[in-house]
Amino acid sequence: MTMPALFVSHGAPTVILDETPVRKFLAKLSETVEKPREILAVSAHWETAAPVVSDAERPETIYDFYGFPDALYKLTYPAPGAPALAAKTRKLLTDAGLGPVGTETRGLDHGAWVPLMLGWPEADIPVTQLSIQPHKDPAWHYALGEALRPLRSEGVLILASGNLTHNLREFRGHTIDSEPEPWARAFDEWAGWAVSEGRTDELLDYRRIGPEAVRNHPTDEHLLPLFVAMGAGSAGVPGRHLHKSYTYGVLAMDAFAFS
Repeated sequence: MTMPALFVSHGAPTVILDETPVRKFLAKLSETVEKPREILAVSAHWETAAPVVSDAERPETIYDFYGFPDALYKLTYPAPGAPALAAKTRKLLTDAGLGPVGTETRGLDHGAWVPLMLGWPEADIPVTQLSIQPHKDPAWHYALGEALRPLRSEGVLILASGNLTHNLREFRGHTIDSEPEPWARAFDEWAGWAVSEGRTDELLDYRRIGPEAVRNHPTDEHLLPLFVAMGAGSAGVPGRHLHKSYTYGVLAMDAFAFS
């Protein structure tokens, strides 16, 4: 069983509570792909200087946010860990010259557990998480994905989680169902086109080429998981657009699959 690599936009933690199109999409993830044997999550919310993978046997649910509804802090995702997958991940990255690769007994941040809880609420699939390196460029993260590609043929779902647009400074004055800002739509439509057309080189140079790229991503971290998923896909095969919607007028909630 060969799994795809997925990129999903996770949005605010409240995506799990709000009745929005992206919540409905994430709740059907298990219908989008076969049930994986294991999951390797790559979230924008675990940043390290060099790659680190979690070898936790029972990853805790990390509430890496504050000031949100109390209901969120009562949610738990008690999936088993995947220490053996963590070891394989570490070896693949080390063999590819992307080390040193560390290990840490770390739980799942909301970039991982929110889409996991919606997609696989039974929490019966072993899962581990890999960090991103915000000081490294998209090409580095694409290479991470390339190194991880063999895991897909072992039934491992690579679930990369970030946001196709992400400028929290522009939230003010928007509601969850606000019409998308023209500058957010411009980048979202360009990126969706580029993924669907397999324009890898242009996407890797998105900050220079993409319309309104810097306004949509003042910093890289929420788009870097996309490049991991792209790299993990088969060379020369464009991504498939699985979902498109917006929240708060500035967050494009797109999702893609890379086979």
